[in-house]
Amino acid sequence: MTVPVRLDACAKHYGATRVLEPIDLEITAGETIVLLGPSGCGKTTTLRLIAGLETPDAGGRVRFGERDVTHLPIERRNVGMVFQSYALFPNMTVAENVGYGLKIRGVPAPERRRRVSEMLEMMRIGDLAGRAIGQLSGGQRQRVALARAIAVEPEVLLLDEPLTALDAKLREALRVEIDRLLRGLGITTVYVTHDQAEAMALGDRIVVMSKGRIAQIGRPRDIWFAPADRFVAEFIGTTSPLPGEIAGGVLTVAGAALAWPGADGPVDVAIRPDAATLVSDAAGPGRLTATVQAAQFLGDRTRLAVALAGDRLLTIDVGAREAPEPGTAVALALDPAALIVLARS
Repeated sequence: MTVPVRLDACAKHYGATRVLEPIDLEITAGETIVLLGPSGCGKTTTLRLIAGLETPDAGGRVRFGERDVTHLPIERRNVGMVFQSYALFPNMTVAENVGYGLKIRGVPAPERRRRVSEMLEMMRIGDLAGRAIGQLSGGQRQRVALARAIAVEPEVLLLDEPLTALDAKLREALRVEIDRLLRGLGITTVYVTHDQAEAMALGDRIVVMSKGRIAQIGRPRDIWFAPADRFVAEFIGTTSPLPGEIAGGVLTVAGAALAWPGADGPVDVAIRPDAATLVSDAAGPGRLTATVQAAQFLGDRTRLAVALAGDRLLTIDVGAREAPEPGTAVALALDPAALIVLARS
């Protein structure tokens, strides 16, 4: 059984330091929600409040469905948790680790063996059942930790930066496996990460956090294409912030002008690398000139740093086989559909 989760006015102080401002958050039953943000933003504290490892300040409430769990410890909340460090028992085999939660819950041995075998096969590590933890690779340990968390059939699954310690290639492979697993199980899941690719790939919704507050909640596409403010726009992906001005239905940015609905006044324009393309000349709406400062070949594309008038830098991506030399003058066309325009704060 899976349940919705709700946080009402949950804040957290440690001594005189407030690490989490009062937040409200509703998580739908069966949803995977990702808490994303820089270090110290409050995402892990939020996870620990849901887990029962921390208690919110007075007035804050944590609910699993209709059940108020605010003051219940983790062992009474029926949650499964996977830590960055895995937290596996080195003196137990893989099978014993996976079955540990079932054993302390008093599940009979035959049912425990069946459930452990099922979990090991689900995580594709059935051949490792008798192996010691010290003999496993990082990816294998992560699978064991996931199997142990899921074996107890939790109402809520909590994952705290579970892939951080792995190398890039393994991290990407396990990300795909975790996505497959979560979609198949339908468990209410809260996933903490600072990795934007993980957040975009795994989250039904993303909660972007900053300085102990929720900056924006939305589907991955909403967060990417319609950031709520300058922090979200600059935190998510690579952006080049430029000042702009709207006057009479025309947006002017870095000397380029294009039709734009909106109130007159100064704005901030965030330009992602795919929002500008190389063109043959600078004549026309939304076009401007620049000078290439650097070119980085990234395999599937070339990333250019170009200097605009006033020495402002813009980062753009072009085709893998396009590599203008530093010092080359180029013409760019801005794609109005890809521009992020925010009212000046």
